[in-house]
Amino acid sequence: MRLLLIEDEAALREPLAKKLVEAGYRVDTASDGADGLYQACEYPFDLLIVDLGLPKLNGVELIRKVRAAGKSTPILVLTARSNWQDKVAGLEAGADDYLTKPFEYPELAARVMALLRRALKAQPTGLNLGAIQVDLARQQVSTSAGPVELTAFEYRLLEYLIQQRPNVVSKQALSDYLYPHDDDRDSNVIEVLIGRLRRKLDPDAQLGLIETLRGRGYRLNVDGV
Repeated sequence: MRLLLIEDEAALREPLAKKLVEAGYRVDTASDGADGLYQACEYPFDLLIVDLGLPKLNGVELIRKVRAAGKSTPILVLTARSNWQDKVAGLEAGADDYLTKPFEYPELAARVMALLRRALKAQPTGLNLGAIQVDLARQQVSTSAGPVELTAFEYRLLEYLIQQRPNVVSKQALSDYLYPHDDDRDSNVIEVLIGRLRRKLDPDAQLGLIETLRGRGYRLNVDGV
């Protein structure tokens, strides 16, 4: 799961991001509302953690703009403000939950997990892709020959293709999903991962599960799913 933490206080942002990474999440960060809005609209995230008191663009306006852009990503608001009007403003703007500072990390972790689970329940957890079965809740993949062992990157790539079907997904979009936006990337890595997925899921090359559209990207080629 990929999270975006938008918090201007480095003393909170940096240790919180570290704890979330240690918990197994991929975490991108922003220190102001303008950068946070750009990342939230340009890159695929599973959850946003947004401080309300942000420079350049406050958290409430950021949330409104994210929702206006058609993004349904779950949003957890962080606020040091104690009056109920600020919390209501965040929720009315489109946030899903809020947490008042100061807070203990286990409480935030529980809120994050609850929002991610709620979002997951809104999607089918079991998919039958012809000869391939995917359990999104358990992150398990199997074929008629039995379970398929995928690396974390291979699974996340397959999961993203499933989420985007039947659309064509460019190499750039796959890179944005798999890697932090400021990492060095090599498009050959995506080709290698696609090749490994094909060999593991369709070793005899009979299903044509992942279609390559030259110059455009890849598409999950599954009828009736």
